[in-house]
Amino acid sequence: MAKSDTGKGVEKHRVVAHKAWIEARRKFLAKEKKFTRQRDELSRQRRALPWEKVEKQYLFDGPKGKETLAELFDGKSQLVVYHFMFARDWDEGCPHCSFWADNFNGLGVHLNHRDVSFVAVSRAPLAKLEAFKKRMGWSFNWVSSGQSDFNYDYQASFTPREVGGGAAFYNYTKFDVGVTDREGVSVFYKDESGAVFHTYSSYARGIDMLNTAYHYLDLVPKGRDEDALEFTQSWVRYHDKYED
Repeated sequence: MAKSDTGKGVEKHRVVAHKAWIEARRKFLAKEKKFTRQRDELSRQRRALPWEKVEKQYLFDGPKGKETLAELFDGKSQLVVYHFMFARDWDEGCPHCSFWADNFNGLGVHLNHRDVSFVAVSRAPLAKLEAFKKRMGWSFNWVSSGQSDFNYDYQASFTPREVGGGAAFYNYTKFDVGVTDREGVSVFYKDESGAVFHTYSSYARGIDMLNTAYHYLDLVPKGRDEDALEFTQSWVRYHDKYED
């Protein structure tokens, strides 16, 4: 894959003595701390959002067999669902969702110790999910919602009519989604009586914070280096398909 040349500005970047570097870094640290406090407050407000009770019964096909949404909690009271783009008629999962999924292995054990279970959900049949999961070397829990309305109800999948009409409801507005399946994350809570509540969902750039690789790229001089590309993430490949 050809390398981007959009970061050439780093060659003429301002260089200063160590004392001046420390001073500039200290000033920027104040901004970073302010942003951290703002992010903490935003997270508090997110947790304070109202919930909606999940009234519909959903059934998923996974490694353990048929499971309900409540069973996906696996003994925990909180559940995070990643809506992985993998339609029933696709042979591979979305390469961009795969970019996110490369961050998932090893995540579950840590979330479990904070009363959280994690699962990826796609519409593709379980056999396709398992084959792709094996190819990519992933171990996280991944189930199929192909026999239920789950993906449609939580704005991650759309009917051919919605796609053709250019006005599917996604990310809390109607616009042309272009495809039958999109990315997102949904969060659920189960109380002691077994009742399940939908507490939060986010889509598009809203899941940016779930991609560890992007946060590392934000630290380096060239950043994400995507401005001159045909489209954002056009550089992304399946991790077994990069040329070098």
